[in-house]
Amino acid sequence: MKKAVIFDFDGTIIDTESAWFDIYTEILKEQHGFNLTLEEFVKVVGSTDGALFDFIDESLDVPMDRTIFHDQVNSRFETIREQLALRDGFLETAEQLKKRNIKLAVASSSSRNWIEGFLTQYGLLEYFPIIVSADDVDEVKPHPAIYQVALNQLGITADEAIAVEDSYNGSIAAISAGIHCLIIPNDVTRSLTFHEKGQLIESFADFDYSLLENEQEDGIAK
Repeated sequence: MKKAVIFDFDGTIIDTESAWFDIYTEILKEQHGFNLTLEEFVKVVGSTDGALFDFIDESLDVPMDRTIFHDQVNSRFETIREQLALRDGFLETAEQLKKRNIKLAVASSSSRNWIEGFLTQYGLLEYFPIIVSADDVDEVKPHPAIYQVALNQLGITADEAIAVEDSYNGSIAAISAGIHCLIIPNDVTRSLTFHEKGQLIESFADFDYSLLENEQEDGIAK
């Protein structure tokens, strides 16, 4: 019997990933003449972007100032923030889980301020009494620490939870923590190949509520 569903945030609840990719692409082209490909960007989705910047710097004559770049990205992101929408079907799924007395939590590699800011903006903060962020761990996804902390705060074991992710890094974190993982890719992550123990679904409309009742074996529903 499942007691909780733990959601990733970026790209899963709100598709910020597509917006980030567009903004990264625009600024890197404008400021540095660098053509960022989706193939390279998607490698860091769900984790940190340090490896991406290392890759970019190798192609530049002078390494970019990452602080300035982030300031530019954040400034441009704020101009489109209000336009971002919840992913289709998320709210209905959250409501159905609440009706079933399933606890909801967020486990994300983003900062707590970032997560809570969006949840407040969309009136969702009260849905998630448990929020585990990059601020709470030494290592973010794909390391399982964020999910391990979430399980501890929920007071449950891995086999009593379901994780919902959109990225490879996030799904590996959940699976490594022993949690059955539903993967709902977005436009940025749709091309990825996911771990065989992840359960790939097209959208929240395909959320498998029977998993709440079923026993799991090795991350796969019996």
